[in-house]
Amino acid sequence: MKLDDKFKAFHAGEDEHAYRLLGALPEGDGFRFSVWAPEADQVSVIGDFNLWDDQAHRLERVTDLGVWSATVPRTRAGQRYKYRIRSRNHGVITEKADPFGRAMEEPPRTASVLADIQHPWGDARWLDDRAGRQRLSSPMSIYELHLGSWRRVPEEGNRFLTYRELAPQLCEYVRRLGFTHVELMPVMEHPFYGSWGYQIAGYFSATRRYGPPEDLMYLIDQLHQSQIGVILDWVPAHFPADAHGLGSFDGSHLFEHADRRQGFHPDWNSLVFNYGRNEVRSFLMSSALYWLDQFHADGLRVDGVASMLYLDYARRPGEWVPNRYGGRENLEAMSFLRRLNEKVYLDQPSVQTIAEESTAWPMVSQPTSNGGLGFGFKWDMGWMHDTLDYFEKDPIYRQYNHARITFRSLYAFSEHFVLPLSHDEVVYGKKSLLEKMPGDDWQKFANLRLLFATQWAQPGKKLLFMGGEFAQRQEWDHDRSLDWHLLDHPWHRAMSLCVGELNRLYRQEPALHVYDDEAAGFEWIDGSNAKESVLVFLRKGARPADDILVALNYTPVPRAPYRVGIPRLGTWKEIFNSDAKEFGGSGSGNLGALEAAPAPWNGRRYSLDLTLPPLGAVMLKSAAGG
Repeated sequence: MKLDDKFKAFHAGEDEHAYRLLGALPEGDGFRFSVWAPEADQVSVIGDFNLWDDQAHRLERVTDLGVWSATVPRTRAGQRYKYRIRSRNHGVITEKADPFGRAMEEPPRTASVLADIQHPWGDARWLDDRAGRQRLSSPMSIYELHLGSWRRVPEEGNRFLTYRELAPQLCEYVRRLGFTHVELMPVMEHPFYGSWGYQIAGYFSATRRYGPPEDLMYLIDQLHQSQIGVILDWVPAHFPADAHGLGSFDGSHLFEHADRRQGFHPDWNSLVFNYGRNEVRSFLMSSALYWLDQFHADGLRVDGVASMLYLDYARRPGEWVPNRYGGRENLEAMSFLRRLNEKVYLDQPSVQTIAEESTAWPMVSQPTSNGGLGFGFKWDMGWMHDTLDYFEKDPIYRQYNHARITFRSLYAFSEHFVLPLSHDEVVYGKKSLLEKMPGDDWQKFANLRLLFATQWAQPGKKLLFMGGEFAQRQEWDHDRSLDWHLLDHPWHRAMSLCVGELNRLYRQEPALHVYDDEAAGFEWIDGSNAKESVLVFLRKGARPADDILVALNYTPVPRAPYRVGIPRLGTWKEIFNSDAKEFGGSGSGNLGALEAAPAPWNGRRYSLDLTLPPLGAVMLKSAAGG
């Protein structure tokens, strides 16, 4: 095969493994450098190995569409490099990091670093079992975290923990709390730490802030060996305009649109990918597959999907360009996302892609063959905003906002949903989850336990941002550690126990997960009691004996007896009570079990007289169900 033939799929927009050809790859006693720069008339690789001399190692143009390549002998891993590109556009000269570079210097330094990444993986058993762990019917409870602020070392200048230091601590903590997955906010290299990783410059480079790429592999490997899945945040929506990055790469608008109305993102002061360009599609698809294949990630949470789909997203009239039909939909982005998901699931059928999509765009998580975008899951942003808005209200006003807490049932099964309480809700003056809650401290903690019970009892996968599990009081601050000392306080420690118990029930009880995305898994018993702010419903499994009765009291008024209709007679055991003393509550409840009575209620032949704790949630299961 001629060298130029290798790049046909890349130029056609169909190469999801272009990282095997482009970038700096070991070859012989050195590295082969290959870069796409169609508007260049000269490309040199400069670095430690040639004293940054742009005359020492010039690359040869090997495809008519602009791939340049050359082998540089006696280069070795760890040496820094960049490309020096002279453009046909008035001789403009740029010095750029490698778009396909496997490693970069730690910011604020900006060079790429030669890397021959090797790791002896020990997670074969996890990968063999992964498909069963990530089905739509499997329990998925996700702990979202930011590696730079989960824990730090205050005794050493508040430094970051490294990937290897994080591994044993994170594995033990997540396993103890019962989460099935972690979601790492972007670990791809980003120049500005304060972007939290969402302004990526190195789409193939693990951030050096916490160690070399091999150490990120070690962290993921250890999580897998601890039976914990790993989802990585990934950002194909936009990229920063830093001089060493992708913008104006070869003196032309190569990765981004030339028209500022299409190529600039006003919300984030960043550049927007040109999804209609074949090589950009190959670049982005290859980045996605790189993290799934080479780093064994179990899924990608795709950031900013709404901003990709709408041409007028965050733009005023005159600041955007309609599509060829005069509409606001980004047809090229739609096509790219569909092709991305097709390629991902063909190459890695046991992984999942998750869309952060905040609008009512239809069929985000439906197959492309049915006209959908092809994602495995979609974040239910509407549920997050409605639920938090409801909980922030004083309980006396909740009766007037009952639809906030029930509206989701109208669309709950239109997509495969993840219910997120994410980092975005605990920053920029929004307060921590605990401090959003009204009332005194007792009520705040009771409300927060009730919020978590509401989330875990609903159909859909779960996501909770770090700190919420022990009721962090302060907003999240990326420059400091979580307040781990709070776990010395009984109420905060009890909150952690409550979350752990919810995770245990979610994994153990089929009714709480097997029909997460099907109407067959949910049945209202009473969703209309706005006056008393009470909800009662069944979560249903494959067998009637699996059914779980959920009753939620959103006021501080205890309600007893509170009659609810049930599907059958017998003993109903209380399997969860958010007001239990071990969770920091008052201990109000149903004494472990209740006997059903042949008294019709809520349209059912039988009923129970429940005790509903103040600001509390109870779950009961028929004793016949085990």
